[in-house]
Amino acid sequence: MADVSETFPDAPTREPDVRDDFTSTTLRDDLWIGHYLPHWTTPERSLARYELTGEPGIRLLIEEDQPDWREEDAPLRVSNLQTGVFSGPVGSERGTQRHRLDGLTVRTETPERLLWAPSSGRIDLTVSASVDEGCMLAAWLVGAENLSALHSGEICLFEIDAAAIGRTQTRARCGIKAHGDDSLVTDMTEVAIPVNAAQPHTWSVIWGPEGMLIGCEGVVVTRSSQAPDYPMLLMLDLFEIGPRSTTPGAYPKAARIHSLRGWNGIH
Repeated sequence: MADVSETFPDAPTREPDVRDDFTSTTLRDDLWIGHYLPHWTTPERSLARYELTGEPGIRLLIEEDQPDWREEDAPLRVSNLQTGVFSGPVGSERGTQRHRLDGLTVRTETPERLLWAPSSGRIDLTVSASVDEGCMLAAWLVGAENLSALHSGEICLFEIDAAAIGRTQTRARCGIKAHGDDSLVTDMTEVAIPVNAAQPHTWSVIWGPEGMLIGCEGVVVTRSSQAPDYPMLLMLDLFEIGPRSTTPGAYPKAARIHSLRGWNGIH
């Protein structure tokens, strides 16, 4: 656990290599794919639900009629944006984020398309998490696995459960997940951040040869001496986990991604 009094490093002075404030009325197809790991399921199940109005920020939505991501994983619904896709042929086990060992096989072949996949760098991400029942907002960097199935490690920038959000403090999970990368050791931690995560707040991560550093609102929350060193895709996810809500007016459930800034490499 890092010293919570440690200030997170300032952003680079040069312009970001990628930036998005989501001010368009359409999702940028040069940066985002609006599906959640589409190769492990079918398009109608992986398709993201979201709202863009031309004002800053995108609302990720879970809607009442949204199908489960996979029947085998029900009840689980998700709206996700990711910066690339990769899979092997239908029936194979090759594909980005083989995060389960219980029979994931490719159902929809998704040829390699890496829109942004740095192997080191920095991300600043401003979000407002969901307080809706059963929801979790997450941001992950995951190995693309296009070069090797061993390139499967994950940097978990944050996972925020709706039930963990308080008026002045929020609990979140962050760290490293090894998955199939035997050069990494899973090292996840729960941190308490002194913010109401339903309000706009900024998470940051720096990763490279010297390890990984995660911060929130300009303060370091955790660090690791390890970090993946291969192409990584950014995933922004809103999940609804568990049975659908029966309360009238419960849907749509929502979280907002306000902005992204990303820099390739460590400088």
